[in-house]
Amino acid sequence: MRVLIDTNVVLDFLQEREPFVEDAAQLFAKIDAGELEGFISALTITNIYYIIRKASGKIAAQDAIAQILTDLQICAVDKGILEQAIALNFQDFEDAVQCACGIANQVDAIITRDLSGFVNAGILVIAPGELENLPPCSV
Repeated sequence: MRVLIDTNVVLDFLQEREPFVEDAAQLFAKIDAGELEGFISALTITNIYYIIRKASGKIAAQDAIAQILTDLQICAVDKGILEQAIALNFQDFEDAVQCACGIANQVDAIITRDLSGFVNAGILVIAPGELENLPPCSV
């Protein structure tokens, strides 16, 4: 199963944010085991770098990005994605970009703690704690 991971879940994992880190760690363990194929948008990379650099410094931010680049597929954000995001007419543009990336990369689900941000996404949207309900991928 192909899943797009929202920024908040990646940050939960990288920054070990309680009480969310356990669910995020289980998600990344499933990706590492080949049970899920993980995707994030290129937008997530820049957001993560900014947030971690501000909280923990440049080296920690660079290490986090290196880890992400090893574990996950990166969805490009280009003019077409941005136009589709606008057309989705979400309340939050960043969520719309995430959803447009998921659609363009044919993911099966978006994993986020912000379920309300993806109403009418046209893709299954679940919280990290609901992973046991997903079938494994056949990669």
